[in-house]
Amino acid sequence: MAQTKSKKIPLTGDQAVATAMKQIDPDVVAAYPITPQTEIVMYFSNYVANGQVSTELIPVESEHSAMSACVGASAAGARTMTATSANGLALMWEIVYIAASLRLPIVMPVVNRALSGPINIHCDHSDTMGARDSGWLQIYCENGQEVYENTILAVRIAEHKNILLPVMVCQDGFITSHAVEGIQLFDDKKVKEFVGEYKSAHPLLDVEHPVTYGPLDLQDYYFEHKRQQSEAMRGALEILPELFKEFEKTFGTKYDFIDTYKLEDADFAIVALSSTAGTARGVIDELRGRGVKAGLLRPRVFRPFPKEKIIHALKNVKVVGVLDRAESFSAEGGPLYTEIKAALYDSNINPLVTNYIYGLGGRDIFPDDIKKVYSDLGVILKDKKVSNPINYLGSRE
Repeated sequence: MAQTKSKKIPLTGDQAVATAMKQIDPDVVAAYPITPQTEIVMYFSNYVANGQVSTELIPVESEHSAMSACVGASAAGARTMTATSANGLALMWEIVYIAASLRLPIVMPVVNRALSGPINIHCDHSDTMGARDSGWLQIYCENGQEVYENTILAVRIAEHKNILLPVMVCQDGFITSHAVEGIQLFDDKKVKEFVGEYKSAHPLLDVEHPVTYGPLDLQDYYFEHKRQQSEAMRGALEILPELFKEFEKTFGTKYDFIDTYKLEDADFAIVALSSTAGTARGVIDELRGRGVKAGLLRPRVFRPFPKEKIIHALKNVKVVGVLDRAESFSAEGGPLYTEIKAALYDSNINPLVTNYIYGLGGRDIFPDDIKKVYSDLGVILKDKKVSNPINYLGSRE
């Protein structure tokens, strides 16, 4: 029997995360403030101060220290969470890799923000896309409801005995983090039952069964340990559907690796992450009214990359425009585009594919911008070739 949600209450995306964290009641949270993440830990610290959670909140002097404290806490056997954005994630860099390498199930909401320089505090995906090869799972959320629900779900994903990898739950800075939406909350007791009590298989503080974390690991075993990480990430592709089903059974929300909109009979498709998908849906409805067969593919999970799901979703599409809110500086397009192209390379489908870099530094993407993409896709289909594989949508020449 699915759990009935509460009536909608007005929350920002940051408040939604803090509320989920309150219901999870992690053992340890170590964090440092950075816009636009600050409100997550600010609201959560109020719950700590008011005695509404039993969490040990550790204020630190930097994000590097925050992730270091999280590594120590998680290795000791504590359920551990933190949150960050942009330059904060960059400052964590060394320890982000260590957290994944030590197979520590830390959950970190990330409010996507452009990296400096020049200094910018608004949304793009350059921060988490830069960390896409760090060994963390990555979930991208379209709205505040998904942010709330995926924060809860991420705990079970990270702590699954056959995954044991940290998870980033990503939302768009200011666009969802500071926008107020109607959020339906779950019952506190149901959330606690769903996440359960975390029991580390190898806690550092178990003196009866001593273990070592972070030893020197040279040519003799380093390669094998990296392979184990890789196989855990690959194995997550098989395990996540089980957790999606359990979440749906408990709370009534159906999740998958991807989300689609009017894609089944689409000739033209946009692939986009996070909040941009909401704008795209309105454009698609308008274009459908004119007889244009437009559709949308939104990857929810970027790590592990759901190759087979994406290929299946695009099987009937003739032209695809991949929207990247990050520039990889490879001279070959954005990170989502290159992953999509790689997935299609040895598949049995061959749509024409082009890339649009957009929204860097928080530049707005408007319905007319998305209409232009669909118009361009129509030209590509007519010409049967991609003249400009890399485009900069909404940028001055």
